[in-house]
Amino acid sequence: MSTLIKGARPYGEGDPVDVLVEDGVITAIGVVQAPEDAEIIEAHGQVLLPGFVDLHTHLREPGREDTETIDSGSAAAALGGYTAVFAMANTDPVADNAVIVEHVWRRGQEVGLVDVHPVGAVTVGLKGERLAELGTMAASQARVKVFSDDGLCVADPLLMRRALEYSTALDAVIAQHAEEPRLTVGAQAHEGEQAARLGYTGWPAAAEESIVARDCLLALHAKARLHVCHVSTSGTADVLRWAKDRGTKVSAEVTPHHLLLTDERLATYDPVNKVNPPLRTESDAEKLRAALAEGVIDCVATDHAPHAVQDKDTEWAAARPGMLGLQTALSIVAETMVRTGLLDWRGVARVMSERPAEIGNLPDHGRPIAAGEPANLALVDPDAEWTVRGAELASIAANTPYEGMRLPGVVTATLLRGRVTARDGKIC
Repeated sequence: MSTLIKGARPYGEGDPVDVLVEDGVITAIGVVQAPEDAEIIEAHGQVLLPGFVDLHTHLREPGREDTETIDSGSAAAALGGYTAVFAMANTDPVADNAVIVEHVWRRGQEVGLVDVHPVGAVTVGLKGERLAELGTMAASQARVKVFSDDGLCVADPLLMRRALEYSTALDAVIAQHAEEPRLTVGAQAHEGEQAARLGYTGWPAAAEESIVARDCLLALHAKARLHVCHVSTSGTADVLRWAKDRGTKVSAEVTPHHLLLTDERLATYDPVNKVNPPLRTESDAEKLRAALAEGVIDCVATDHAPHAVQDKDTEWAAARPGMLGLQTALSIVAETMVRTGLLDWRGVARVMSERPAEIGNLPDHGRPIAAGEPANLALVDPDAEWTVRGAELASIAANTPYEGMRLPGVVTATLLRGRVTARDGKIC
């Protein structure tokens, strides 16, 4: 099986070149004569990047297949330029044992559009009371390397300490949903002017920042790897900088929506804008963008969270938090980071592919575009624009906050180990 990508610009740099892929590996770059049976992709100078890796995806299977399945979520990922995703553990039943994580892993293998890596729960049933079977999940066929109770914080400091200590023997990372629950009781929006004006109970920035500070200290002493999910405040970026300067093995992600959207959108009372952690201020978003460019925040992760209509089209307090993100992530990064000059396309490769692959311990993803490397690739037209329509996205759900927005950057092809999984907006 061979594919020739004609006239692409790796990382958006230099003159266009041909990239030949054979049997899942890049075999030649330059002026290349295509084999007779090769599939030809005319790139016309488009940007070629390593396939994207999402450390934070909710695929809802098992349990909520009415909102998303591994089939539909994988399709959305492939169309968004992703070649690997990490499926969060808050399914029903919870992915807190080898049986469930192996089911998710096998379903991902069967669908075959992206590599689906299940995230194992840190605690049994996400209840925060006792550790889940981390060792058996790590030793299962799924080879779980990331554990998280995302959606809920591992609030007990002793339990979090034990999880971090145990993870060192598994060469695993503990990904924390940083939210001190005693500070967010009844909270509905970022604690600030907007929440006060709209009558919402405020969600203080300190609820996030205090947990991040605590966990960075625990990880430092345990010599363990900590990953902070969906950073949303400027104060958290400051804590991360402080911790990294002291040698803490901490990484962090920011979502596309926290890079672009702010709590100003809450004025419409539309629950499509409800998310956990909440949308913050423009000042927070500006500092998060700067921290991502600097490398204090390591990567972009979607927190792709599909919901049924009845769970979002309701009064604000009753609505479920979460937004779609897989098909729009590249465009939001292009809008907030590339168009503003904060990142070039090599920088996009770093935050959307290379660093998340390193954090998730995926040696075949996020690799350089070079001969002999695995052909996990995304081809992007940086000059094209598209209008977001939730009903036209591949996900079963349609809860996108970008409805009707005109966004830059279109993924025109995705290759997983040399096989074209998506092309020109369609699944192959």
